[in-house]
Amino acid sequence: MSENKKFDLIIVGGGISGTAMLYTLSKYTDLKRVCLLEKYNDFGTVNSSQLMNSQTLHFGDIETNYTLEKAATVKRSADMVKNYLETQKLEQPEEKLFSKYSKMVMAVGSKQVKELDARFDTFRTLFPHLKKINREEIGKLEPRVLKGRDPHQEILALVTEDGYTVDFGAMSRNFVKKSQALNPELEICTDTKLSSIQDLQTHYQLNTNKGVFEAEVVMVCAGGHSILYAKKLGYGKHFAILSMAGSFYTCPKVLNGKVYTMQQEKLPFAAIHGDPEVHNANVTRFGPTAKTIYLLERYNYPTYLEYLKVFGFTPKAIITLIKIASDWVILKYLLSNFVYDMPFIGKRSFLKEVRKIVPNIKLSELTFAKNTGGTRPQIVNNDTRKLEMGEAKIEGRNIIFNITPSPGASTCLGNAYKDTQTVMEFFKGKYTFDKAAFEKDLVDRA
Repeated sequence: MSENKKFDLIIVGGGISGTAMLYTLSKYTDLKRVCLLEKYNDFGTVNSSQLMNSQTLHFGDIETNYTLEKAATVKRSADMVKNYLETQKLEQPEEKLFSKYSKMVMAVGSKQVKELDARFDTFRTLFPHLKKINREEIGKLEPRVLKGRDPHQEILALVTEDGYTVDFGAMSRNFVKKSQALNPELEICTDTKLSSIQDLQTHYQLNTNKGVFEAEVVMVCAGGHSILYAKKLGYGKHFAILSMAGSFYTCPKVLNGKVYTMQQEKLPFAAIHGDPEVHNANVTRFGPTAKTIYLLERYNYPTYLEYLKVFGFTPKAIITLIKIASDWVILKYLLSNFVYDMPFIGKRSFLKEVRKIVPNIKLSELTFAKNTGGTRPQIVNNDTRKLEMGEAKIEGRNIIFNITPSPGASTCLGNAYKDTQTVMEFFKGKYTFDKAAFEKDLVDRA
């Protein structure tokens, strides 16, 4: 019988969150005995894949569901990602991790125009590159947005040139490559599926198809699966998740940059927007739609049973679900989005949403993007009986579980910064984190 592999720290999950943590530890700490476990044969292949997310680096400037406080927090983390990407572009221009386009959020009708105008006054200090533009300027930037639109319809937009469209899967692989160069002792284990985590008090034992791994500290960065492992260890029992699947439609280029619509009031889910593909500006994607699925991982049907374990379907969980669904705004949204994925009628229904951005787009121009769109684990708090917005994190004894729904990719380095500080506390001063170097490289340049 082979001896268990021993490490100081193990990261579970090779998506953008896990690999950002790996990079931060490798470059800015003196922690060397680190291992990354990834169940697939490559990194960033699930929700970090370019096919599985909106490819957008969210700053909070055109996301109208963000408060000023949340936008400031998200912007700090997104600036870290931006600075990393720009540095990699200078160092390795042949490795294309992102494309840059203009981006705007557009208000239609007097009510929305009034709201967006007031928002600009509030947010302009935080985002000095954000500009307010009128109908004529919108038309110059995005001709198809005006073509076929009622000339008397009141419209306004906020626009910036900082529209980063990111291949987060490629960025995950880049993080791993950089980490390996920085830490020769690092061990990377792909095709390694975790079956269970045991807390042996002195250390954790991780049982996998490739043998047993041991570590003093564990980071679980595995999306919805993070809650599954947390609950098995007795943490986060008051949480459940709604697995929200987002789909997209594509068409030949109709937009030059990103165009967002105003967020619908009371909805935690993203409003429909149009974006150029990260590696092909001649393709425009519209979405995401949002529907609930009973899987922890989209298109991975064996995760159905795992989802049932996470949700629990206890009386408390069912009452919470009924309370959430009883809100007519949310229920109507979920029902209409379920239709968008259906053959024949889905495209016709979704066309009405796309025409809010491109009024004269034809049905024949739209194509449903098959096998595209990942899963966002939307956190449900069974104690408060509410959906919880943004990233979610559960901490235990020398262990952290990151669930990271949207905008998890945009805040991957910000989360890594905070989690590295927590990890240093777990080790009680045994290792050090060079926060000054991290901030000089990734924060101060913003």
